[in-house]
Amino acid sequence: MKLLLIEDDPSLQATLARTLGRRGWAVETCADGALALQHWETVQPDVVALDLTLPNVDGLQLLTIARQRGWATPVLILTARGTVGDRVIGLNTGADDYLAKPFDLDEMEARLKALCRRASPGGARGFAGDNAAAGGFILGLLRLDPESGAAYRGDQILDLPPRELALLQALLARPGRAVAKEKLFELVFPGALDVQYEAIEVVAYRLRKRLADTGVKLVTLRGLGYLLKAGE
Repeated sequence: MKLLLIEDDPSLQATLARTLGRRGWAVETCADGALALQHWETVQPDVVALDLTLPNVDGLQLLTIARQRGWATPVLILTARGTVGDRVIGLNTGADDYLAKPFDLDEMEARLKALCRRASPGGARGFAGDNAAAGGFILGLLRLDPESGAAYRGDQILDLPPRELALLQALLARPGRAVAKEKLFELVFPGALDVQYEAIEVVAYRLRKRLADTGVKLVTLRGLGYLLKAGE
């Protein structure tokens, strides 16, 4: 698997590249945010490990540009910015996972492998953007019509309560990518001032049960949010 490591700490970059290389990864490195996009396009990696604090172009700016260009490569953020707010910003910008420094190398490798497995065929190398398709957003037996907002299981419409449908719409548009609870709460309970934050967990629980026979799983990532993935 091909990894693009964008990290400006020379010691950490060398250690990661050397160790992962010994474990079978093809590691390309870059230490400058201004040059990273060119490396990304040239290398076409299976996964990107991205530091946020980079010279010339910040990691979040770099990620924003990549997603605007439609590059769908899975991205693992590596950073000392470990607060919940920082994780939410990174995930909402388009990151797929988040690992705070200092971290265990075995955990980093496990997360990188998981991102590669979750990537759709051609998706990790491709630059096709999110799950947009001619028939709408598709995962397993689920399909979301982007114009009407209706969700289908095969050819049958799913009769979902409004809040469960809103949650499904938000997650199905970004399959395999975590969406922060804060963002989902805003989408499911827009403008609500008298609703407890934990209510999003109740909606997720109900939606998870309704997806039992669709070939799609709603996964909870503790501290990060929720994601949808095709069932195994």
